[in-house]
Amino acid sequence: MARYPRENFKNQMRRRTITALGLAFIGMPAIIIGGIPYFLLMGTFLIGASWEYIHMFRAVKFEPQMHITVGGVALVLLTRMFLPQFAMPVFAAAILVALAWHLLAYERGRDSAALDFGVTIAGIVYIGWIGAYLLDLRNLPEGGWWFMLVMLSVMAGDSGAYSIGRAYGRHKLAPRLSPKKSWEGYAASVFTGTTQGAFYAWVFATFGNLTGDITIWQGAIMGFLLGSLPPLGDLGESMFKRQSGLKDSSDIIPGHGGFFDRVDSWLWGAVIGYYFLVWFII
Repeated sequence: MARYPRENFKNQMRRRTITALGLAFIGMPAIIIGGIPYFLLMGTFLIGASWEYIHMFRAVKFEPQMHITVGGVALVLLTRMFLPQFAMPVFAAAILVALAWHLLAYERGRDSAALDFGVTIAGIVYIGWIGAYLLDLRNLPEGGWWFMLVMLSVMAGDSGAYSIGRAYGRHKLAPRLSPKKSWEGYAASVFTGTTQGAFYAWVFATFGNLTGDITIWQGAIMGFLLGSLPPLGDLGESMFKRQSGLKDSSDIIPGHGGFFDRVDSWLWGAVIGYYFLVWFII
């Protein structure tokens, strides 16, 4: 028996599916073209996620610096995409500027400025530096195909976890972090990630430009990793939301919440997919 009312579940899935198709309609041309269109697409999601991240912590009286966090993320993305030789100096400078700002804040009476500094830096590191692997992944040789292989496996795992977990989840995965997530949903994520990784590896190697570069078994291994580990990114964002008392990072994307809600598993998927490809495939 389904755990949630069938009609409500079907309406939610319909809303999520329509939004996902709309995002695909906008995103696929940018993914295929790459370059500036792709950068603008990913920059919108990641900069939007950093803005939401700041508001999460401000909801519980922390005061991370908005301009330094969002600006730091934007600069890290810009340099990693177009001027990679300057990426590390820009990243280091953002950290130092953040510390200087929060030192002044403490001197002006903000007693928890050190904690604010930690939140500011975490946003730049997690959303900016880690998020930039979404750019690195697309910038690999034949990067459009590799990006789709990785991200479609992540999304397959996410969709499997959502649909199976909502309908049949009984055993809670992380009751404090995300009460609706279940071990059944997690198992579905691992299974669909693995099978879809193998399937997409075969499809793209057969009909795309990856002929001979990746086997079905390699696709299955990568899919297994992309189905089993990126859910931690989802739980990580849930931790931020629990701290702030918010259900979603925002409601800008119908059926999916906010930018951060959408990219939480992408962050992990991009890093895992990038290094798997660089170390074992390319």
